[in-house]
Amino acid sequence: MMRIFFLLFFFSFTCVAQTTQNDSPYEISWAVDGPWVGGGLGLNALGLYLIQNKDALTDAELANLSKDDVFFLDKWAAGNYSNSHNELSYFPFYASFATPVIFLLNKNERNHAGQIMVLFVETMATTGAIYTLTAGTVQRSRPFVYNESLSDTKRKSNNSQRSFFAGHTAATASATFFAAKVYQDFNPDSPYIPYVWAGAAIIPASVAYLRTTSGNHFLTDNIIGYAIGAGVGILVPQLHKKGNENFSFFPTMGQDLMGRNYNAIHLSYRF
Repeated sequence: MMRIFFLLFFFSFTCVAQTTQNDSPYEISWAVDGPWVGGGLGLNALGLYLIQNKDALTDAELANLSKDDVFFLDKWAAGNYSNSHNELSYFPFYASFATPVIFLLNKNERNHAGQIMVLFVETMATTGAIYTLTAGTVQRSRPFVYNESLSDTKRKSNNSQRSFFAGHTAATASATFFAAKVYQDFNPDSPYIPYVWAGAAIIPASVAYLRTTSGNHFLTDNIIGYAIGAGVGILVPQLHKKGNENFSFFPTMGQDLMGRNYNAIHLSYRF
């Protein structure tokens, strides 16, 4: 996934150098968007490192797991497991990454393909950073860990301890809501806008359903993932709309005055 982001990053800025922003509702710049994408990719790399180095469950921790301790809204999903639903969830997940292709159908969007790709990479990098950093630091067992018919090796693995929050759902929602937002901004008078938004909502909802029934995530994991993904998918293009130049929002990382490493989301408004 990181390799895809890097390739899209360089492709996007190559295209931007060849396209005009005159007829676009958005404005982008190297000074803002370069650090945004670079910081997002850097935080993704850090998050993936944290995920890979998460602790697995010990035998004692596994033995002490009880469905009775699960949050009441999620209790019904504890013990879910379906490999077929897990595999099915990847179809709408991967399909959502192709949503920028729909912009090639309209001449105006096609003329600003590079600009749109920059916004898309920023959207996915931002969502990815929020997800990987959260999944890498929050310890929550997946629903299938409560299924005693599965092997202890699978239930104890560190991959099984990152239920919070639902990354597939978040990424899908970011992609589809981004597509709907950009379509509306380029085509404010289109009669198809309600259908575009309906599709944007349904696709990640189907991923959320399959990730729950497959035992990978609880209901609340998917609700939060959906909300974060949809929010970023809408917010990133909105912040780039002409007239929003005073507001900036992007992932950042570095060291404080005490020499301690930090990662965060930078928000600023210039009066």
